[in-house]
Amino acid sequence: MKKGSRILIGVGCFALLLISWCIVISSKSTAEKQSELMEQAAALMEDGIYVRAVPLLEEAAGYSTPETQKAEDNLKTAYLKLIDSAGYRRKYTDLLERQMNRKDAESGVFEEAANYYLGLSKLPEALSVLKAGIAKTGSDALIEIYENSRYAYDMNRTSYEYVSDAHGSTVQVMNDGLWGIAKVEGILMIPCQYEKTSTFSGDRAIVMKDGEIFAVDRDNNRVAKLKEKASDFGNFANECIPILIDGVWKRAYSDLTLGTVEFQQIGMYSEGCAAAQVDGKWGVINSSTNWIIPAEYDGVVLDGLGRSFAQGAAFVRSNGAVYLFADGRMIGDAYEDARPFSSEGYAAVKRSGKWGFIDTNGTLMIDFKFNDALSFGQHVAAVRLGELWGYIGISGTIVIEPVFLEAKSFSCGSAPVLTERGWQFITFIEFKKGASL
Repeated sequence: MKKGSRILIGVGCFALLLISWCIVISSKSTAEKQSELMEQAAALMEDGIYVRAVPLLEEAAGYSTPETQKAEDNLKTAYLKLIDSAGYRRKYTDLLERQMNRKDAESGVFEEAANYYLGLSKLPEALSVLKAGIAKTGSDALIEIYENSRYAYDMNRTSYEYVSDAHGSTVQVMNDGLWGIAKVEGILMIPCQYEKTSTFSGDRAIVMKDGEIFAVDRDNNRVAKLKEKASDFGNFANECIPILIDGVWKRAYSDLTLGTVEFQQIGMYSEGCAAAQVDGKWGVINSSTNWIIPAEYDGVVLDGLGRSFAQGAAFVRSNGAVYLFADGRMIGDAYEDARPFSSEGYAAVKRSGKWGFIDTNGTLMIDFKFNDALSFGQHVAAVRLGELWGYIGISGTIVIEPVFLEAKSFSCGSAPVLTERGWQFITFIEFKKGASL
């Protein structure tokens, strides 16, 4: 090897050693500086002089060393001591946000932030933090806090004589013997001036006034009229509504034109299917009037709106018993009674005088222990214990205490409940802020 090359290699090695030595010295100096700042801040905090400790800790927290987390924790302690002074509340929450946004954020910082907001009665903020923490860490502790907090609700002061089950974001309501339509949180949309109303399907509902049947939009403007003389109608969904003409039920569409297929009875469509009766027997049809459950049964279980089918399943009645029918076949043993599935969650079923819950495979998910029950909607189910109604979560534990005379299922974050004032509406506080349940 030439002498010049050996010199260059030697110089290169020396340069690398020099750079490494500088890095070590610099790192040591950073750690020492941070340590000095934290010691000075600790002495001030011991004497209660937090306002002077803060800038020292803010500088210390700006370094990147193994002790930076401790510097941030001490800084948060100082911020909390000064929380009622101008600007420190924002400083504290900004630091929490930075910690939570880190890729390696641990569950403890989310728990700290959630408890801070809960202490200020800022439930939506706390729930948002908890959901973010659960998504990032999967912490059981965060899940427990979330489950213990998420079911808080407000009650609308508006009351009605009677309300239907909710369908989407609306519910039928009655006052002074006349019907209208309200939003699920209780705000009236269509005034109570009709002899009967249907549910909304898209942008219109069907109403009856002075014996005439017509469609109205969400501003209560007439948009179509039934030409034929009809005596009754059902609920509107999937652009189909049952109409009773001369003792025979037919399907009408959004423009109130009539189909030709006739039924003895027909329920409300849900997920494209409806219960129907022909020749004294019940089954379930789809939108093309094909029988997905043959008309061979004594009945089909309906809810208060006439819905029967969801999650590919329905309950049929045969010889005094109720059976689950799913994926084209009958599943499991008989029940005394049942409530139809909603679009998600378990269905309520009755056995030996008590109500429990099953999934679409017929597997018992919550034991038979309730005096009455409705199927799950939005992760909660209305149940009766004794004489009063409340709500359970999917674990089967009570999440809203039984304090209501009657209760209906949740939809879009709200549910109708019967109180001594009449039918009112409760809405999850989390949902009021636009969150998804």
